[in-house]
Amino acid sequence: MHLSVLFVCLGNICRSPLAEGIAKSYIKEKGFDFAIESAGTGNWHIGEPPCEGSQKVAKMHGIDISSHRARQVTKEDIKKFDIIVALDSKNKEDLKAMGAHNVLKLGDFGYSGADVPDPYFFDGFEGFHEVYEMCETCVRNLIDEYSK
Repeated sequence: MHLSVLFVCLGNICRSPLAEGIAKSYIKEKGFDFAIESAGTGNWHIGEPPCEGSQKVAKMHGIDISSHRARQVTKEDIKKFDIIVALDSKNKEDLKAMGAHNVLKLGDFGYSGADVPDPYFFDGFEGFHEVYEMCETCVRNLIDEYSK
């Protein structure tokens, strides 16, 4: 089964690159045929690598996201991807306002619909651990659900 998935957060430098990296690692492990990307609803980080905290926590789990470069979600993405996965409610609303009908929220796949928090609102590195754990659980559950 081929499926294309786009993970979307605000700036595409912390949460969605983590979700993308986790998803790519998991589909490789499982041998699934999914196309995985990420983007942000905002435009102020276009071309930047993931933030240091996200790169560090990913690397701690054997995932290298350093080559990712932030990009903004486009109208073409909305048509191209089978599923668009927002990492929080605000981004889900913004994607729907862009015309996306195929939008899910990552937290619906393991955290009772909770928003994946922005790690910048935590003190220190601990927020990145929490965000990673939530993304990992939800991404695996989402992929397992859609691979049936």
